[in-house]
Amino acid sequence: MFAVMHRSIPPVIKKRLDPIVQAPGFNNTLWLFSDRLLRMGVGLVVGVWIARYLGPEGYGLLSFAGSYVMLFSALALFGLEALVVRELVSDGDQRGTILGTTFLIRLASGGLAYLLAVVTIMVLRPGDSLALLLVALLGSSLLFQSAEVIDLWFQSRVASRYAVMARIVAFLLSSAAKLACVLAGASLTAVALATAAEALLLAGVLVVVYLRTAERLSTWQWDTIRFRALVRSAIPMVLSGVVLMIYLRIDQVMLGSLASESEVGFYAAAVRISEVWYFVPAAIVSSLFPRIVQLRASDQVQFEQQLQRLYNLLAFLGYAVALPVTLLAPWLVQLLFGSAYQSSAPLLSVLIWAGLFANLTVARNAHFIALDWGRAQLWTASAGAIANILLNLLLIPRYGAMGAAGATCLSYWVAAQGACYASHSLRPAAAMIMRALLMPRWW
Repeated sequence: MFAVMHRSIPPVIKKRLDPIVQAPGFNNTLWLFSDRLLRMGVGLVVGVWIARYLGPEGYGLLSFAGSYVMLFSALALFGLEALVVRELVSDGDQRGTILGTTFLIRLASGGLAYLLAVVTIMVLRPGDSLALLLVALLGSSLLFQSAEVIDLWFQSRVASRYAVMARIVAFLLSSAAKLACVLAGASLTAVALATAAEALLLAGVLVVVYLRTAERLSTWQWDTIRFRALVRSAIPMVLSGVVLMIYLRIDQVMLGSLASESEVGFYAAAVRISEVWYFVPAAIVSSLFPRIVQLRASDQVQFEQQLQRLYNLLAFLGYAVALPVTLLAPWLVQLLFGSAYQSSAPLLSVLIWAGLFANLTVARNAHFIALDWGRAQLWTASAGAIANILLNLLLIPRYGAMGAAGATCLSYWVAAQGACYASHSLRPAAAMIMRALLMPRWW
């Protein structure tokens, strides 16, 4: 279909697109982008249907359990993604030991993460058997994520279409199971089980695809020397991942602990709408980032100008989404979730502005990565996470879900710009962000 569309494009525009379309890895990127679009569309429809069926209280408890499990996902993944892809590219002849060692590391870290999630929820919510059951079911995905080491193999071969097809199959089957639960009038536990099934389905499909396109699993082997090297390199990545998960998901967890499940349900509905477009800035940055890296080595002036254009563009997109959604929030909530979720409308009007700072954070991260400022990236994310926790503790007891929404917006600003003022070397980035906020533009 894309080839037909490409042939129908006017010659002047086609001449500009051809270098991108013909670039190595373009088809790979197209597959990944298609996966995100499918998940955005189908995920929104299924999520809305489940939210209507469960009601604010049931949907709030399910969202609380899901966000809580996400806090432990960074430990389960163990920060190995980029490291393992790099090893497979540079030392592909040793893929058996790389994949085997990585699989066992993830299996152990996933088991530890699952155990911590279950034990911690028992301490935080003693006597809440339903919350424990939901965490136990949804947390099982932490164990099955070990099979996703196969995805890293396909990434190293620039053949992500195989992993994407596996993800689509598992996602659609899980979505169908969740819809079946709704149609059958099943319990909240059944919906959670259908949600958790996606990780198991994905693991199974990935194994089948790998066996059909690559080689036998018997070639995977443990290597102690490689284990030590991977763990040593991964520890900073694990810390960064943990901080990022706290920064992104602690709001719903704290809201569930400090307020009612209904409040979490209203908040989760607003979050689902406000975050549906978050993949767009990441796609833009991934397209422009190689050029930015090249300019850093060849032309400092052009490098800074290109960065400012990126900040301006993502700020413009943030405003372009936030302004109309703020005005249309009551209508959007009514259309998607129904009258039972009208309390989500004011929350959406606030949360949608977090997207503006999320956009700028994506651009700022590209800025820091281009300069090889990994510690600065960890520092700003940590500042955002700490601000989020403190603001939630301060605002949720007084303002409930609206307090959590305000805490999210403020902490996203801290992570994007505010933390940069604490260091002299980071203040130029803060100045670029300020110019983008004051003079956003798409050209």
